[in-house]
Amino acid sequence: MRTYLVVIDDSAESRVALRFAARRAARTGSAVEILALIDPPEFVQWGGVQAAMEEEARLRAEAMVLEASGAILDEAGIQPSVITRQGDPVKVIGELLAEREVAALVLATSSNGGPGPLVAHFSNVAASLPCPLMIVPGGLSEEALDRIS
Repeated sequence: MRTYLVVIDDSAESRVALRFAARRAARTGSAVEILALIDPPEFVQWGGVQAAMEEEARLRAEAMVLEASGAILDEAGIQPSVITRQGDPVKVIGELLAEREVAALVLATSSNGGPGPLVAHFSNVAASLPCPLMIVPGGLSEEALDRIS
């Protein structure tokens, strides 16, 4: 089955990419995978503090994914699969693209039009990706997203 991979974080543009991917998947009979990234922990001398920081980051990521999953289910009637990984975003996404069959990696520019770090990186290496890269303008309205998806 064709699968759109969307990286989710707490930014407005990730919601735009997710909406686009969900609408596109609903129209093409495809699936959506949501990747929630957890920043690698900074080394803290006290193990208990570091463990608490990692747990807090994991809980924040899980809450984000639950909200996003609910939005996709309500919006497009699709139950997305969820992947949570910790590490450098570029490396984690690259590993996922290598190990899974992904129809497209869907990212959005920042709402002010700038590329953002993931869009900048993956657009520079798009020719070597195993799937198409879809870049959605982050400032699009919901109506515009519905029209183009």
